[in-house]
Amino acid sequence: MDTTTTSGPTAARSEALEQRTIEHIPVDERHGRARQLFTIWFGSNIMLLTIATGVIATVGYGLPVWAAALALVIGNVVGGVVMALHAAQGPQMGVPQMLQTRAQFGAYGSLLVVTIVVVMYTAFFASNMVLGGQALADLTSIGETPGIVLVGVLGVIGAIYGYRVIHAMAGLLSALAGLALVLAFIMLFVVVGMPSGAMSAGSFGWAGFMGTISLAALWQIAYAPYVSDYTRYMPKDTGVRSAFWATYSGCVLGSLFPMLLGALVGVAWPTVDTVTEVHRAGGDIGGVILAVFALGIAATNAMNLYCGALSTLTIGQTLRPRWQPRAGTRTVVCVVIFAVALVIAIAGKGDFLDNFENFMLLLLCVLIPWTAVNLVDYYLIRRGEYDIPSLFEPDGGIYGRINVPAVGCYLLGILIQIPFLSNALYTGPVAKALDGVDISWIVGLAVICPVYYFWARATTASRERIAAEPVTTVGEQA
Repeated sequence: MDTTTTSGPTAARSEALEQRTIEHIPVDERHGRARQLFTIWFGSNIMLLTIATGVIATVGYGLPVWAAALALVIGNVVGGVVMALHAAQGPQMGVPQMLQTRAQFGAYGSLLVVTIVVVMYTAFFASNMVLGGQALADLTSIGETPGIVLVGVLGVIGAIYGYRVIHAMAGLLSALAGLALVLAFIMLFVVVGMPSGAMSAGSFGWAGFMGTISLAALWQIAYAPYVSDYTRYMPKDTGVRSAFWATYSGCVLGSLFPMLLGALVGVAWPTVDTVTEVHRAGGDIGGVILAVFALGIAATNAMNLYCGALSTLTIGQTLRPRWQPRAGTRTVVCVVIFAVALVIAIAGKGDFLDNFENFMLLLLCVLIPWTAVNLVDYYLIRRGEYDIPSLFEPDGGIYGRINVPAVGCYLLGILIQIPFLSNALYTGPVAKALDGVDISWIVGLAVICPVYYFWARATTASRERIAAEPVTTVGEQA
């Protein structure tokens, strides 16, 4: 795939290092086809962290395999819709996803959401490093901490080189990791075999079932803050349907099958860690399969770090509107985020699975209202028509510094979910009454989508009415 630089598309094709950061991508520099969106999402999801999410269903929640599988299917299918709807925004607007948030929340109103996204992807980067380090320690004698560092460095390199290299990494992994996933299922069922009684182990519970649906749905929704980062170079006529289906099919299929594998290995060997489970499932070629899944972490970490860097640059450019960050600045930011994530990874590696589960569930509260506001604004309020220059104006241009309906709905969305939350950190009164069943994200979407729609429409109508009123001068009054 081609990349772009400030010297034009011809020079860009000869350089691997992406020169652009958060600025608008001109129409004459757009390239690529929608099918490339399938490979970047399919290849980047087949990795150990995805498998670990499936393990939570049978080990963390104690569900039987059939219930875990059903919950994972529902969560991925539903969450994937929300995630893939963001994909069409990149070709239309040509700017990173989080910079687009200025159009909904205002220049300064977007800072809270963008900051949360930076924290989120730093944590994802750390989580991936832990599993990657454990995998390398299992396969080699370098030790867990050096393995964590090595996996992190590979992700940093991909993020520094940027868009073109990340697409290439994910494209390669679509074939390589996809094959490894097929082999893992074959080895588990045909050669190694599931332990006696494993398929009937566990017990159904609504709390665990809904918790698994939430985890799977959130896995998809957690990508929403950077979907457009990987479509913004696409031609403007890519089309909503093409972008949606390529992204949706790639991400849902690439996530669902590794999660199903995780649910199976979790019920087969519930007392060991995810890395050991995968190694055992692969039998004689378990080391090779594990190595491929560990390699997949590098591509996904590059994506996480790339988004974190662009979001950090968006914060900086909001505070200093005339600043134009370039590739060198992206490199510095990537290294800084890597250093922070490394500290988190080393400190939290001992209780990884519990820490990751709690982190994922906490994200429900802060991501749901953002995605509701973003999608309603894009598809129902403005119908994809935005003033791009205003996104870079110091005062937010026509979008202003703070958009009260968006910020208000975001805060309301967090508050409305609290009574419905159910996790190790907090269980709300409604969730307790429902025997621990967490439906917070469903309530958040159901409430915020219509509230923002009517609030935003009312605010827009009021502004248009005021603008249309004739101005009466002092002389006319006299």
